[in-house]
This record gives sequence, C-alpha cells and structure tokens, in this order.
Amino acid sequence: MRHAAAVANAAGLVAGYALDTFLGDPRRGHPVAGFGRAAATLERRLYRPDRLAGGVFTALSVGAPVLVGAAAAYGTRHRPVARAALVAAGTWAVLGGRSLRHEARTMGRALRGGDLPAARQRLGHLCGRDPSSLDEHELARATVESVAENTSDAVVAPLVWGAVAGLPGLLGYRAANTLDAMVGHRNARYARFGTPTARLDDLLNLVPARLTGLLTVALAPTGKGDRDRAWRVWRRDRDDHPSPNAGQCEAAMAGALGVRLGGRNVYFGRTEVRPFLGDGPRPEARHLPRAARISRAVGLAALGLTAAYPLTAGRLVGAAARRAARPWRRG
Repeated sequence: MRHAAAVANAAGLVAGYALDTFLGDPRRGHPVAGFGRAAATLERRLYRPDRLAGGVFTALSVGAPVLVGAAAAYGTRHRPVARAALVAAGTWAVLGGRSLRHEARTMGRALRGGDLPAARQRLGHLCGRDPSSLDEHELARATVESVAENTSDAVVAPLVWGAVAGLPGLLGYRAANTLDAMVGHRNARYARFGTPTARLDDLLNLVPARLTGLLTVALAPTGKGDRDRAWRVWRRDRDDHPSPNAGQCEAAMAGALGVRLGGRNVYFGRTEVRPFLGDGPRPEARHLPRAARISRAVGLAALGLTAAYPLTAGRLVGAAARRAARPWRRG
C-alpha cells in the first residue's frame, strides 16, 4: 500500500510538472488567486498590529489547505489513480515555472527593443519594485534576481514539499509562500503582524533554496555559464543577502551568468540597499534568456530528484517496517 501511494505521488508530481510546462497557469479561476482573496478577507477580520494576531492568521490560513490536502490524501489512500490525479492537479496549481520563464523572456524582448515603458510596466509581473526610474540594467537585474529566487519559491520548493508530504505539503507550502507575499513585508502595517508568516516561509524554504543554489551551480553551463565561477560566488556571497534563503539562489545565478546582483531597491514608499553578489558587470537584456534556460534546467533536475524521493523513501520505510516486524532471535 505504501508503495502504491509513493508511485501515485511521484506520478502526480511528474504529470503536474508537465501540465505547468505545456499549459502554464490556469487562465481562469486560479486556485492560488482564490486562496489569496480568502486570506485577504480573513486578514481584515483578524488584523491587529501584533505577532499573536499574525500567528493566528498564519495558522488558520495555512492549516486549512493542509487539512484539505490531508483529507483528500486519506480519502484516496486505496485509490492510487485518484491520488495521482489529485497530486497532479495540486502540482499544476502551485507551480509557476512556465510563467516565470515567459516573463523573463518577455522582459528580455522589451529591453532588446529599447521599449523601457513596456519593460517597466511588465516588471510588476515579477516583483514589487517601483519601476518608474529604472534603466535597462536595473530592470534586467530585478528580473534576474526574481528568476533566481522564484525558481526556488515557484518550482523547487513546491516539488520538495510535494515529495516529502504529498498533497498536504504542496498546498501548505503554496499557502505559506502566498501569505508571505501578502503580509511578510517590513513596513509599518506588517512589521509585527507579518512576522509569523515570514518566519514560516523562511523555515519551509531552507532546504529548497539551498538545493536550488546547488543545482544552479551544477547546471550553469545550460545557460552558457561557468560552473567553477558559480561555485566560487555561491560559496562566498550566499550568506550576504538579508534573506536566509534568497541569497542562496541569487548568488549562484550571479556566478552562473557572470554578473553582479544587489544594490539599491526602491519599493513603493520604501528603499532597501542590499549587498552586491557576484563580480561581473550589471545584467543586460542578453542575460535574461540565459537565466530562463538555467531556471528550466534546475526545475527539471529538481523534478527528477523529487519524483524519485517518494519511491526511494517508500522502499526504505517498507524495509524498516519489515525488519521491525520480525520476531527477535536469540543468539
């Protein structure tokens, strides 16, 4: 039974990844958008400028999808085909690899064509920076940093949690990551209320971000990058970023592309100055298709690893259970 469930989870991850690759995000009624609206309604009811209220909000908002996923997994414990279909649908809903690569390539075309107004308007699809005064290099930098970080957040991390915890892991991770984008900001409103959500998102991304960094280093040549340089920059700069996880991905991508990331980021009403990652020049339009190719290669490698994990873990658990069930033998 455990083996059948493991096969179903692995098949669902592969099928869901394929759906995202070939179809992209659902055009209407996206479940993540629906979750965001529900979470926003709950926030309006629970908001207080303190961490306790934020903790209750986080527990309810993340706990509900986890319980739904757990109930669905339990209901399909004897039906592997239905389990695989649910995991595939869940994987498709929470992944964003195709959309991420599409935005990077679209931005690259706008910048190569010298259309800065279109590029500035497009940046909102990738991150929350104020694009009004950004030039080509800064728009390219914002895109490369977003591709690097979101390769983990929107591809690798969902696959990791889907492999480890099945459907509850997929839904719970996407819920926590969506909440972090909503309330995990260092501004006056969310400085305390958003802290529990931000800490949970940091915790859930500890392993996926480091896996993303290592895979980016290993697969740098897919984007015409240098693996040795990516390894050196990743080891040296990964802990300089204020985020415990984003620096893992961005440093590896900076080294892989041979560019320098970091600097002054202007958000709407807020400015952050981040340390530089990498040694090369500032990114340009030509770097964006390369970043997209590396992101795609990292996603495929992560799929292979995570699809194999349920099968391998299932065999190990089964073997351990059989050994534990054997009667003790006297020597």
